[in-house]
Amino acid sequence: MRAVVFTLGCKVNEVESAQILTELDKRGWETSDELSYADVYVLNTCAVTKEAERKSRQLVARALKFNPNARVYVCGCASEKDKGQFEKPNVRFVGGARDKEKIIGAIANDFGGEACTVLGYPKNVKTRAFIKIEDGCNNFCSYCVIPYLRGRVKSRSIKDITGEIAACTAPEIVLTGINISAYNGCEDGLTGLIRALSFTDKRVRLGSLECNVIDEEFLSALKGLKDFAPQFHLSLQSGSNAVLKAMNRHYTRENYLEKCALIYGYFPNGAVTTDIIAGFCGETENDFQDSLTIIEEAGFARVHAFAFSPREGTKAFNLPDVPKEVKSERLHRLLEVGKFAAEKYVNRQLGREYALITEEFDGEYTCGYTENYIKVYVAGERSGKIKVKLKEAFRDGVLAKVL
Repeated sequence: MRAVVFTLGCKVNEVESAQILTELDKRGWETSDELSYADVYVLNTCAVTKEAERKSRQLVARALKFNPNARVYVCGCASEKDKGQFEKPNVRFVGGARDKEKIIGAIANDFGGEACTVLGYPKNVKTRAFIKIEDGCNNFCSYCVIPYLRGRVKSRSIKDITGEIAACTAPEIVLTGINISAYNGCEDGLTGLIRALSFTDKRVRLGSLECNVIDEEFLSALKGLKDFAPQFHLSLQSGSNAVLKAMNRHYTRENYLEKCALIYGYFPNGAVTTDIIAGFCGETENDFQDSLTIIEEAGFARVHAFAFSPREGTKAFNLPDVPKEVKSERLHRLLEVGKFAAEKYVNRQLGREYALITEEFDGEYTCGYTENYIKVYVAGERSGKIKVKLKEAFRDGVLAKVL
């Protein structure tokens, strides 16, 4: 019997899908994470934007094109938000964003076999393993529906996390969650967890952070790791204090820039990447200019930009929206300035030496990522972790010489 577990959305969804795949593997299923012919489809959905929810709704029909007689099991944020939109012929189970282990029980009900009470560690991957350290968020930003779907913060114990890391064979781990800055599985929060990872020789990378977690103690703990990847995805969303307040973000433009300066003090060649929303409710041209200028001031290595998408059930849904054409034009400008910032950051790194963890070989070049997440190409076939010197811009990254 063949099962496909297909995922839309965030890294947390990907981790949970990998756990479901692992449980099905244990039970003797042939599995895949790509849409193709199967007897069973597990569809892990997303509701972060209207577009993500629309794509989630379409998944059932897409899966059944491969096998009209297949059985479908749905979970994730879109089904948590509105189960009814997935209640269709062939759909045997509709769960939500929480308790995804119930999927295994539903499949066992239909095909026999054991259910499970807790999803285990996902099977090992070759290069980069995502370690889920918490779920949920307490922030309730005015534009975000996820806290209503995922619930309040729930953190794993340090013992459980370190056990998974010790069992993992990948050379790099990424700590991920819905809001890892709110990790509370020990007295000192995320800083305490970082200290507990001093045992590992693996490269440690962090998922998205809130700027309020950045302080001297936290950065010192990161500095103490054997192999820390100094790439900080520091969520911004807007460079305007007025817009940040309307978003219910708990910092100012000035606070954010102070945190960036603190990071560069500890990691001079570190990469700070971010998200910025174009056209949030009430955003004026002056507000938007603040978002453009902070890109240069913060020295971002990469900017992920999005047009604001109102989500029903959030406070922002009832606020006056910015015209679609204004959002589109502002998004275009954000992407252009962000592209220039990325090129500027990479140019500053040329001539420097970094450790590259190789990922794939295309017949001529091996590529992978440095600790500060620059995509690097080296000539010939290589494997493992190698020392390189960055030479020049190349394809979608940098050409480097192996040292």
